[in-house]
Amino acid sequence: MAAGVEEAQNDEVQTADAVSGDGASDVVVEADQVSAADVEADETPVVEDSGLVEDKSEDVSDDDDEDDEDYLVEEGEIAGDYLEQLLDVLDFDGDIDLDVEGDRAIVSIDGGDDLAKLVGRKGEVLDALQELTRLAVQQSTGERSKLMLDVAGWRANRRTELGNLGGEAARRVLESGEREELTPMTPFERKIVHDAVAKIDGVASESTGVEPARRVVVVKA
Repeated sequence: MAAGVEEAQNDEVQTADAVSGDGASDVVVEADQVSAADVEADETPVVEDSGLVEDKSEDVSDDDDEDDEDYLVEEGEIAGDYLEQLLDVLDFDGDIDLDVEGDRAIVSIDGGDDLAKLVGRKGEVLDALQELTRLAVQQSTGERSKLMLDVAGWRANRRTELGNLGGEAARRVLESGEREELTPMTPFERKIVHDAVAKIDGVASESTGVEPARRVVVVKA
């Protein structure tokens, strides 16, 4: 099933109105959309030894994978240090967990009573905080970061909710044959809906409109 190309390539980033909390001043951030860079595999030389030709491509690939994972772990550690300092400044409690998923570092903050303030309305504050954390990592490494930040499980819960929404809309369109427009969503949210629709044969999805009113439209294929 076809989904909007820009949704598959872009992370969700939004303009956050404000971060409010004890000891916190208002923060306004305009985030850029991040495009994944194409990575070309290195050609591996074939080494001849005592008349035997040994292909080292598998070893090189394993080394590259380990290097990539090590770099993502480093990104997560830098992000964790930055967020720990930020939580101290804001006088918020929270446990920071680090993980690697695919080609990005995953950082999550859980366990605090006031963490909802770091999510904000429709995740706007979380989006701004994620972008600030990415910029902190970029300042340290010199490389653009694609890390994903979650607070109090908000993104995980939202992902489940939107996946169900996309699947239900796809089934309704499949039965009725009529197109269905969903409410405006962020790029992050639209990507989840597109993925859910793509799992159901006979329907397709596309995005229409301009930000911040851009939305997913589900149609019969």
